[in-house]
Amino acid sequence: MKELRNAFGGFATGVTVLTTSGENGSVHAMTANAFMSGSLEPPLLVVSVVMAEHIFDIAQLSHVELYTPNIEGSLHFFKDMLGLIETERHGNSVYLRAYEDWSHHTLKLTESDKNGMGHCAWRTTSPEALERVVKKIENYGTGIGWYKGDKGHGKAYEFTTPDGHKMEVLWEVEKVKQTSLLGNRPSKRPLQGVPARRLDHVNLLNKDVTKNRKFWEEVLGFKLREQIVVENGKVEVGNWLSVSALVHEVAVMGDQTGHAGRLHHLCYWWGSPQHSSDLADIFRENGIMIEAGPGKHGISQAMFMYVIEPGGNRVEIFGDSGYLIFEPDWEPVIWTEKNLGQGIVWYGGSLPAEYFRYGTPVVPESPKAKSALEGA
Repeated sequence: MKELRNAFGGFATGVTVLTTSGENGSVHAMTANAFMSGSLEPPLLVVSVVMAEHIFDIAQLSHVELYTPNIEGSLHFFKDMLGLIETERHGNSVYLRAYEDWSHHTLKLTESDKNGMGHCAWRTTSPEALERVVKKIENYGTGIGWYKGDKGHGKAYEFTTPDGHKMEVLWEVEKVKQTSLLGNRPSKRPLQGVPARRLDHVNLLNKDVTKNRKFWEEVLGFKLREQIVVENGKVEVGNWLSVSALVHEVAVMGDQTGHAGRLHHLCYWWGSPQHSSDLADIFRENGIMIEAGPGKHGISQAMFMYVIEPGGNRVEIFGDSGYLIFEPDWEPVIWTEKNLGQGIVWYGGSLPAEYFRYGTPVVPESPKAKSALEGA
């Protein structure tokens, strides 16, 4: 051992080097062990790379802006029925959050002559991660630019998906003042409606499913969790991706109308299937259209209910967590024509044809338009 120490005088371990891909700017980390000779002439440096790993720079879905032509009706729905808390009003917008959301808002309702998603915001893991994500987006070519921020958050970088969905990434957010006696809960449980606990995910309609799935994976660093492919694996119909233990924070589905950049639905999480049943009573009594459910998807194992809020946007009521993914080497679950029926609805009745075609903003569609998922 003494001879070895004399030969290999300097020793360093656990040195982590960040590298970027020239093609898309994606960030990876390599951990190396290095040995420096102290007696050989000339000195000998031996470097052993022992690990390469993916770096998650996106931490969470921060907030979503919804356009609504019926601002009072939408506020009645989200506040009085779903129990969201109003944080602030500014201009034509109202900022809301669920009682277990820690930031200023997770929903921005903006009065507009049309419905749909204004933008979707993602928070990074650090200020440095924000700069890395922006560089990757700029290298890809869909960046718009920086702006100083909005109510509840600091500067943000705007961009679009290949399909045209408007997005932004940010780091600085305003935290709410804690009012709950529980130290691990930011706000008291609201006394109105059946209160949602937190924002869960968005589902986006896309003209080019594969191109957009690759963007979420290769540029933004999401992991593919579940996928629908048809026609012997040649056509992607839907993808569910996440940056956390959740099955998905974003879903990428095909738009059967042929349009691009639309919203399928926004989802909040409750935590118990009983909450879905309670809300179904409230919706029926108050004229809210229940499109489907309560039921259970095979995909994501989610207890679902879909409704159309007064502004025309689809909202999913997520009754439980479905399942969580802790395996670092998770392989995507692939659904095909053989088992797609079980994937779409595990139990609870079939989904209506409109579920596969309706999105916001509302657009004209061909009467011949049919989703590959219909009748599954």
